[in-house]
Amino acid sequence: MGELPTLVTDLAYILIVAGMVTIVFKRLHQPLVLGYIVAGFLAGPHMMYTPNVSNLHSIEDWSQIGVIFMMFSLGLEFSFKKVVKMGLKPIVAALLVMACMISIGNTVGYLFSWGSMDRLFLSGMLAMSSTTIIYKAFDDLGLRTRKFASSVLSVLILEDILGILLMVILGTLAVSKDMQGGLMISSILKLAFFLILWFLVGVYLVPVFLRKARRYINTETLVVVCVGLCFLMVVISAGVGYSAAFGAFMMGSILSETVEAERIEHAISPLKDLFGAVFFVSVGMLVNPAVLVQYWLPILVISLAVTLGQMILGSLSFFITGHSLHNSIQSGFSLVQIGEFAFIIAALGQTLQVTSSFLYPVVVAVSILTTFLTPYSIRLSEPAYRWLQNLLPDGMTERLTEHHRSIRGALPVLRGVGAAWKGYLRATLVQTAAYLTLCIAIILFSFATLLPLCRHLFTHWPGNILCGVVTFLAVAPCVRPIITRRNNSAYAQLIRQRGRIHHLCFWVVIIMRFSLGCAVIYYILNFLSPYWWVWHVLVCVILTMFIVANRLIKWMSIRLERTFMQNLRSREQNSGSGYSRKLMGQDLHIARLTIPIHTRWGGRTLAELNLGSKEHINIVAVIRGQQRINIPSASNHIYPGDIIEVAADDTSISRLQERLGKEVYADGNDMPQNALSLLRLQLQEQSILCGQTLAETHFRTQYSCMIIGREKNNGELVIMEPNRIFQPGDVLWVAGEEQNLKALKAVMKDK
Repeated sequence: MGELPTLVTDLAYILIVAGMVTIVFKRLHQPLVLGYIVAGFLAGPHMMYTPNVSNLHSIEDWSQIGVIFMMFSLGLEFSFKKVVKMGLKPIVAALLVMACMISIGNTVGYLFSWGSMDRLFLSGMLAMSSTTIIYKAFDDLGLRTRKFASSVLSVLILEDILGILLMVILGTLAVSKDMQGGLMISSILKLAFFLILWFLVGVYLVPVFLRKARRYINTETLVVVCVGLCFLMVVISAGVGYSAAFGAFMMGSILSETVEAERIEHAISPLKDLFGAVFFVSVGMLVNPAVLVQYWLPILVISLAVTLGQMILGSLSFFITGHSLHNSIQSGFSLVQIGEFAFIIAALGQTLQVTSSFLYPVVVAVSILTTFLTPYSIRLSEPAYRWLQNLLPDGMTERLTEHHRSIRGALPVLRGVGAAWKGYLRATLVQTAAYLTLCIAIILFSFATLLPLCRHLFTHWPGNILCGVVTFLAVAPCVRPIITRRNNSAYAQLIRQRGRIHHLCFWVVIIMRFSLGCAVIYYILNFLSPYWWVWHVLVCVILTMFIVANRLIKWMSIRLERTFMQNLRSREQNSGSGYSRKLMGQDLHIARLTIPIHTRWGGRTLAELNLGSKEHINIVAVIRGQQRINIPSASNHIYPGDIIEVAADDTSISRLQERLGKEVYADGNDMPQNALSLLRLQLQEQSILCGQTLAETHFRTQYSCMIIGREKNNGELVIMEPNRIFQPGDVLWVAGEEQNLKALKAVMKDK
């Protein structure tokens, strides 16, 4: 047999070390993330007293896969639609937090007299907290169901999106050495274009595919299909210049809108946990004690700046955007680390050769140090809040509470024609952006692939004509909504009825929309035809009017949008969870808890558990596989693996989680002794069974046991015939629980 590849031996070693270390950390009630990092340090190349991995590069590849799976899982839980429904608060909070951390990074760079590029890239590294680390820490600490966790993860999603934009800006500055406005704007527009395009196409195609193939997809096939889609998006994302993590997140957000989202999340969870562990182990391998000693002062200062900056300025940013003081402190204290994006930005600086060689190891050390501090910082938020609450005078506390309430209702409530204009313009802008993106994508794809093929098959001008006709027919269902959608809505009717000024402004908007539709058709004509531009304008106006008037194009456009909206709302309609978003701004919110497999709750009714009186919660739904029981009654049972939706505040949910954690079987000694056993029973002459058939004895009902078979004289075990009469000397094999077998043996002995 040949030698094993080093990849296999290295993977075996790091998983064994990770498993042993995390068991110790679990025993010490410490977060598993810290255990993985310690395991990575022990298995890494800088630890002299333990065996090391032989091929660090292959482990880095596995860790990249771990990031992909973790970002994919994150997208499954927090889609763009959820963020949009939360309003402007997470957007403003993300921008404020990033602005504060960029300022801190630039200030620290000045203190150490670093160059402009080092300061710039350091600011970018400190701007974003680690989504994967916080996500894992929330899981380990049981905080995913808390109200503040939803706000934090929404901000982190926006930070990841803004982080991609930041990487584009940093790359542009590194190459050009100057802030070129046109290049920056084009980069931003490119990012927005791909975001909208991937989301629209993905939400339209993927749910339709899963719905059509649902009867043929089991769990195994679902894992293969979804992982394949995830890595396909990763390849596409990398091909257009973005990170693999971003592509994985996009596919997760697309699949989150399908009815199979929870099933996918459950199926992917083992892969996420495995490769996520490898990722955090690989981070621990980067710890170099020599670097820590040489650059201890910058590492310490940057770590303190990140920690204190997020604790103070991060909490303040959340508070300014309308979160309560309690939730603001919890949120700010959760962001005290830098992670995977810092590594990516540091690697970008090294690749472009614009940053100093010391910056990468310093940032790695800061990331590891702040990661270690994250769980303790999250736990520190509660005593910090109580300390601040006691420190502030009563009047100040009341004013802060009033500020929180005023911010929550700060946006003016428009009525009448103002509300009509707001609703009409918002819907128009969203739909115009979406359909214009689709038009641009169709045109680019057609000119890049279809046009060369048509020219090759039909020569130049016939090929241009054929390509133009096909492209026109493809974009027509997307051009029509740009011009006509929402023009007959209730908002539009109200605007037209409110005087000449409003009526005139409405027609100005209509003309602008018509001009935009004409521009799309004009671009196709101008690209494929050499004629005078005046003829192009005339033809595109005629074609645009044809698009507006044609009933077939209207039907296709309506069907396209209807399918998209059905896919977008399918999960919400199927699960009945749309109501939960209405509680987002309240202390009372909806949380989902999974009943552990090993639990004493199994088979008990809600009346027996009495959760309403004991824990002050309301169970609004019980989800069992594909079955959803809304508003369950007191007689409904709870079984292991069930998911319960509860309406409660953070305190009540925390008490319920603590109770769930206690009322499980922690080890084998706590397991119920109700396993089945076997008893070899030989009938005596005075046995009560003799002279009766199996049916006449009512054996199962009488003794709660089952006769497996009868042992023949030669030792062969055969099935007991139902009509055979029991005789003295018969040897029976009986199965049952231990206590029932003992009772049966005692009865047979007495008889």
